[in-house]
Amino acid sequence: MNVRKFRLLDMDNMQSSEERDEYEKDYARLIQTPAFRRLQGKSQVFGAGTGDYYRTRLTHSLEVSQIAREVARRLGKTYTFLSANQHPGLVLQPEVVEIAALAHDLGHPPFGHKGEEVLNSLLMEEHNIPYEGNAQNYRILMFLEKRAGSESGLDLTAATLLAINKYPFSLGEAGRLKGVYTSEWGAIDSLRRAWEMPIGCATLEAQLMDLCDDIAYSTHDIEDGIRAGKIQMTSVFFEDERLIRAVVQEIENDEGNAAMDWGSIDIRNKVIKVLEHYLSQWQAVYTQCDREASRARREMKARWVSRFANHVGIIDDPANGWKKITFVRDGTHDLDLHRTMEVLKKLAWVTMIQDFRVQRLQKGSEIIIRRLWESFKEHATGRYILPPDWIESYERHREKWPWERLVADYIAGMTDSYAEKLYAELYAGKSGTIYERD
Repeated sequence: MNVRKFRLLDMDNMQSSEERDEYEKDYARLIQTPAFRRLQGKSQVFGAGTGDYYRTRLTHSLEVSQIAREVARRLGKTYTFLSANQHPGLVLQPEVVEIAALAHDLGHPPFGHKGEEVLNSLLMEEHNIPYEGNAQNYRILMFLEKRAGSESGLDLTAATLLAINKYPFSLGEAGRLKGVYTSEWGAIDSLRRAWEMPIGCATLEAQLMDLCDDIAYSTHDIEDGIRAGKIQMTSVFFEDERLIRAVVQEIENDEGNAAMDWGSIDIRNKVIKVLEHYLSQWQAVYTQCDREASRARREMKARWVSRFANHVGIIDDPANGWKKITFVRDGTHDLDLHRTMEVLKKLAWVTMIQDFRVQRLQKGSEIIIRRLWESFKEHATGRYILPPDWIESYERHREKWPWERLVADYIAGMTDSYAEKLYAELYAGKSGTIYERD
């Protein structure tokens, strides 16, 4: 049996056409889901519907998938061990990486990271169970979405499921903030054990998807920020002490950045150098593009994506007896380039997410999610205002899934605009008609 193409529910592949490769089936099953389509209405940085220029979760996912697939192709030609089939987790198939990238943000609720933060807070405060976007991916792929002929989930191949699993841990473990819900972890863990994956290590495909997500965030989101005027391409803006301090503080406060070894360098000096270089490059590109801002933005984005993508490589990870995908120079981890990307990510964060206008929108979105939760959280009353198919699903699975998890699933699946519409129906007294379909 090919353990990479193994399916948990349809082990003999009796429920799908034999005319297509198994990963082609995964791709088709994913992109035809309502959950994938709804990404077009979910915020990336700016609210979905803010304008026809800015990225949504859908366009972001498409861009990550394009970068990841191209990098996987290049690495496949560069590292001969990838074609030796030494281990199912030490393989880089472009199709699998592409599918994982398309699916990596399915679990994000409406209103971006603020929505995730609020749902987690509500569930933890009232029921001591978490909400986490990466874990929600598996709720969607393994339960909520249904392929043709299936009662539960898309039944994707093992390779695809593990390529999405960038945090290979159970959220049932004490102290875990990211991972997989305990309800889905059993199945994921069984695949990892069948593959003999080292504990805590992600497959190369999952690692590449994760790094390409960061590449997209640190380049594409900055392009959106420049277009929106949140990032002003002037020396006054880039040399502002408040900006420099804010970026430095975000780096220092990020507990997930331990691998960057920031303590060994002067963080402030690194931030200043990256900002100076970015502005200097912009000025040169702006001139080359005949001072046309839209062309300059695209050119800057393309150059930085190329710079990061062309330095992705694979090195040994002796601490885990595994391989690591990261930025590589002369056969070792290119920490300087990795830190550069982190500075750009923090630049995007402090100039856009922390902008007071964006914070106002996020405060409004928090109110919406909290009021929707209050409306649905009690089974006795909530069951009358949830769609009938959700109630039927709850009745079928009530021994496995508590009511509050189903309510979180329902809210998390909403687009930004649908959440706003439903809030208006419940609390503003008007919006739409009873003849509209949910």
